[in-house]
Amino acid sequence: MSYLKRLYEKPLRLPRLSPYVPDPNDPAIFWFNSERDQIVDEVAQRVATAATTREGMELALNDAAIHETRRLSKQRDQEAKDSLGYWRSLARRIGRMSDDEKREALLKTTSRMSRDIAGNFDSRVYKMSQSIVPRLLTGVMRPSKLPIAVRSGARSTAVDRLLTVEGNVERLRDLQKRGTLVYVPTHSSNLDSIVLGHALEQSGLSPVIYGAGKNLFTNPIISFFMHNLGAYRVDRRVKAALYKDVLKSYSQVMIERGYHSLFFPGGTRSRSGMIENRLKLGLAGSAVNAFANNQVKGVDRRVYFVPTTINYALVLEAETLVEDWLSDEGKARYIIEDDEFSRIDRWVAFFRKLTSLEAACIIRFGEPVDAFGNFIDDEGASVTPAGSSIDPAGYVMQNGKPNRDLAREAAYTRDLGEVLLDRYKKETVLMAQNVVAHVLFRRVVERTDGIDLFARLRLRGEVSMSREELRRTVGETRDRLLEMQDRGAVRVSPFVADATPDTLIDRSLRVWSGYHSRVAARDLGVEVTAEDPTLLLYYQNRLVPFAEDVAGAESIAAAREIGAMGVRR
Repeated sequence: MSYLKRLYEKPLRLPRLSPYVPDPNDPAIFWFNSERDQIVDEVAQRVATAATTREGMELALNDAAIHETRRLSKQRDQEAKDSLGYWRSLARRIGRMSDDEKREALLKTTSRMSRDIAGNFDSRVYKMSQSIVPRLLTGVMRPSKLPIAVRSGARSTAVDRLLTVEGNVERLRDLQKRGTLVYVPTHSSNLDSIVLGHALEQSGLSPVIYGAGKNLFTNPIISFFMHNLGAYRVDRRVKAALYKDVLKSYSQVMIERGYHSLFFPGGTRSRSGMIENRLKLGLAGSAVNAFANNQVKGVDRRVYFVPTTINYALVLEAETLVEDWLSDEGKARYIIEDDEFSRIDRWVAFFRKLTSLEAACIIRFGEPVDAFGNFIDDEGASVTPAGSSIDPAGYVMQNGKPNRDLAREAAYTRDLGEVLLDRYKKETVLMAQNVVAHVLFRRVVERTDGIDLFARLRLRGEVSMSREELRRTVGETRDRLLEMQDRGAVRVSPFVADATPDTLIDRSLRVWSGYHSRVAARDLGVEVTAEDPTLLLYYQNRLVPFAEDVAGAESIAAAREIGAMGVRR
């Protein structure tokens, strides 16, 4: 533990590595650093020139100056020392500026923002990470073995045993040669981008660019790899409209240039543990815009969206996330800087708990769709629901020529969002903990008719099921889920499909015990008690869209109450 703590607290520096000369067949990201300045300038120019009137320029500059001055005045950190003077000076000068000075100030401001957002990619670190990251994570699981694990030349199998990749990976390898892949995963944990990056590497898929909250760059281990492996910084504290425009433009320019990308349409981690039922479509819209813009420029580069689900048996930050969701204050909170992800002791406890499991995380790559929600055939062509080919370029045509229509593209993006929401439900992989938690929480609802959710969550240890009834109900629920899987409505993990109900129960109880500060459910021998309804709620929430489908006649009323929690608000 002390060795790991020293490693965690010591800033990581790039080891002495031999220069890497990109091969012409390498993905675009390997050439990123040679294009970085051009990309930064292009993004800044696009956003700055979008404001064409005096009033538009004044509004953009004033909005940015006011929001940034307000934010930095409260921070009192190094960023404030470096930048607060710039914004205060800008705010004082805007009213006296000529139109040319406004244009110059707008370009300077967008350049600052673009440069702060832009990522970095070091192909040497990528090559190193292919072997060292699994060994580092294995060392976290067994801290006493970390020095050996890091020095070892052999690839660790511990992480590979914990991570399972599902879906047609071979098809994605083919599609990434035909166009630009945009992975759009569900979002449960700050670990998501790490495990997804490893899944891509494990599957022989190209590394991607992705946005990461700027607060994550304070973790020295994570920051080192994110900084060198394509992550661009997203500062969610910045409220200026100009910053959001720069962020979207950065994503759009990268996709236009053929950089495979990743972003989380949910915007932030699911506090409730539910499958996303609302999406923030700004970055998805940037991919649609990128396709349209390339068509106008005569660049026939396809864009393929890959709906992806990330499914955990145990979620690192579950306790903090669900409490944040339940609290009125938390509902408005977008950034959590003090959760389990920021504490190395929780990392150690989390990964060590997982060492007894197989397939503790399942990444499932769903069927890819084009920028307009159409499915893709084996040749990479878009197809209609009836199976006939369709040219996606037709979506951006007007009078026989491709053209930009922002209102039309926004409508396409909304339609794409609905397709993604549907795919998330069908591609979610339910784990044993989700099934057992759902059965136990449904019993809490059955036994507490007429009281609200918060009153139910205070009933710790007061509702239980006999072991026999729990065994029977878990088995029935699993069987109904398997029937739904046969219809393509949802997925279950191989463990859920094959294990006995008793094994599913025992695995869940063991996983919950010893990591979380509270015990979700307790085995009392002849019965199992819902010890912490809040944790059960979090893990069972993955089944909210399917609650009525898996309920028997005697549980349908409770199932309807649970299902109602997933209604979009």
